[in-house]
Amino acid sequence: MGYPVGMDEREQGRQLQPRWNANGLVTGVVTDAGTGELLMVAHLNEEALRLTLATGEAHFWSRSRGQLWKKGETSGNVLRIGEVRVDCDQDALWLRVEPAGPACHTGERSCFYRRVNPDGSLERDTAALLP
Repeated sequence: MGYPVGMDEREQGRQLQPRWNANGLVTGVVTDAGTGELLMVAHLNEEALRLTLATGEAHFWSRSRGQLWKKGETSGNVLRIGEVRVDCDQDALWLRVEPAGPACHTGERSCFYRRVNPDGSLERDTAALLP
């Protein structure tokens, strides 16, 4: 099958072929499937992606702990997969999920609960968060 000039199977094909970074990871952007709210950004290695697709629950690779983790394994705040999408060059994933509780380890619904002001200070922005 021919692809437009400058494009290849990864960009136009029908098979998942993640473009892993030098550490064997791909970025995962996680949003609430119902509201569209941005919940978190995390990283997946090959095993985390395989488990996510096989179990229907989000798994990630913890760069700080150097280990695989299932979101909600200890808290119960699992992220049930509604849909997984991949970007055009397959170096990022979009996980649309049904959260069973707060997505952030701080107990916040989203990890993005603070606004960065022009002076670099942080401000809690509850108005920007969806219910």
